[in-house]
Amino acid sequence: MPLYIVATPIGNLEDMTFRAIRILQEADAIAAEDTRHTGKLLHHFQISTPQISYHDHNRTSRLPELLTLLEQGKSVALVSDAGMPGISDPGYELVCACAEVGIEVIPIPGASAVITALSASGLPTDRFVFEGFLPTKGQERRDRLEAIAQESRTVVMYEAPHRVRQTLADLQETVGGDRAIVLARELTKLHEEFWRGTVNDAIAHHTQREPQGEFTLVLAGAAIAAPTLSESALIAELEHLIKNGMSRSQASRQLAHQTSLPRRHLYQLALGIAAEE
Repeated sequence: MPLYIVATPIGNLEDMTFRAIRILQEADAIAAEDTRHTGKLLHHFQISTPQISYHDHNRTSRLPELLTLLEQGKSVALVSDAGMPGISDPGYELVCACAEVGIEVIPIPGASAVITALSASGLPTDRFVFEGFLPTKGQERRDRLEAIAQESRTVVMYEAPHRVRQTLADLQETVGGDRAIVLARELTKLHEEFWRGTVNDAIAHHTQREPQGEFTLVLAGAAIAAPTLSESALIAELEHLIKNGMSRSQASRQLAHQTSLPRRHLYQLALGIAAEE
């Protein structure tokens, strides 16, 4: 029987899907990150399927037990405290173990804080990366922040409320205070909030108020610098444009737009090309 990866609500219980409810009802067991937390969800939807705890602290001993159940023909539904299992939780290891021994893995999609925050952030969504939780300290954290500073895609991160201020300070130091950022808080819950501004603004804002609730940070990617062209390369491009029918003024204007270089400088180069003809 398969392992089902079942998404659960990240806040609002109305985000539970009909399919997820059915799978949890029909499964032989539910592997839950926190059985007390999941118990409230199951009670709400009148689901009586037995639970097995599976979390960071017992995953080494519990994983073989779950594999044995699956190999015996039992179906197991994996859930996390919120959202899609396997994203920043030990569900990843169970999925890998199932894949290695040929046990079918079936995802039951639903709510995800990553996509929810990104979709409403107002930052580019065509290309993005998910960083999960940053390392809390040391060289590993510094290395990750430096990599984020160079990342041109939108970056999505999770952060606990008591670490938000430190993370913002570290981002200010590595990516700069002018980088756009969105702090999504308490997604789908009663006090859901999307705060938008720069890293500097975010630091000022959260100096005035204590961060509360679970945060998803959406950071704008680094601007891609235009390639630096040598003067000979600029002259060659101007020469090409002029030979194709553009005036010196038109050619310098177009190249200025493409390179963000001063049009006056490019026009002087174009005048030099004309003098050589």
